Amino acid sequence: MHTGHHYSFKEFLYWTRDFIYLNLVIATIPTVLYQVLGWKWMAIPWVPIAMIGTAAAFIIGFKNTQTYNRLWEARQIYGAIVNSSRAWGIMVRDLVADKTVHQELVYRHIAWLTALRFQLREPREWENTGRRYNKEYQRYYTIPERASTLEADIAPYLSKADMDYVFSKKNRATHIISLQSSLLKSLKDEGKIEALDYVEMEKLLVDLFEQQGKCERIKNFPYPRHFASLNLFFVRLFTFIVPFGLLQEFSKMGGCFIWLNIPFSLIVTWVFCSMERIGESTENPFEGSANDVPISALSRTIEIDLREMLDETNLPPAMTPVNNILM
Repeated sequence: MHTGHHYSFKEFLYWTRDFIYLNLVIATIPTVLYQVLGWKWMAIPWVPIAMIGTAAAFIIGFKNTQTYNRLWEARQIYGAIVNSSRAWGIMVRDLVADKTVHQELVYRHIAWLTALRFQLREPREWENTGRRYNKEYQRYYTIPERASTLEADIAPYLSKADMDYVFSKKNRATHIISLQSSLLKSLKDEGKIEALDYVEMEKLLVDLFEQQGKCERIKNFPYPRHFASLNLFFVRLFTFIVPFGLLQEFSKMGGCFIWLNIPFSLIVTWVFCSMERIGESTENPFEGSANDVPISALSRTIEIDLREMLDETNLPPAMTPVNNILM
């Protein structure tokens, strides 16, 4: 998540420079052929190009709206996880009679948050962090889940037996919650927790399962590929033919004004390509891009809150933005 006022123009140009170079070449070649070699037949009427541009603008607007909705839903889900986590800490502290298990229940919940964020950062074939222009931008920040391992981050919060059990499963976050449920049942059977309190705490675990499932739905179901492909094809077609359409417009001005075709074609195509790339960068809100939901920072905030409920003082620091990027 970018925490600054806005991206600088320099940063944005650096991020989009690949198609700036390409569109500069696309604009220069027909202009030179038209003016120097006299290939006047290359000029295309502007009306059909404008119609294609209108269609491209509509499909770009649709995509950007839908990908923003995916991002905002992901943020709402993690907001619900924050609230449910704090509720879990209060219930553990105030409803569980056995004080010796307070830390176990809280630490296991932190382990669940850790396993969940690592699972959400796992790469998928359709995600975009592996693209060259996004990998270059990652020099400005670090993805915590790529800089560490799940085993190292989760070890302080689980016992050896729990570690062996959890790492024998595929969906580790799911089975950490199942361990929580098993412990609650044991506490109820031993009379260390009231039956009604047990029911309420189980409901909270079910709610955490629901939030995890919502995260997995967004993670494992991409923005529909046919819509993404149509958007890309329309933009590429439009950026290719724009210089041919503007040739005729600038030729009407006479003289050297025909060379204005190059910068104006570049500006028009840059706007469309930039909008398409912005939509692409918002498709997958958990992949680890600079525009993602900051699940690592939110998980750290939850950990601090829960451990303070246990009156612990040796707490990790809250995560802060690096180059205005908070992960």
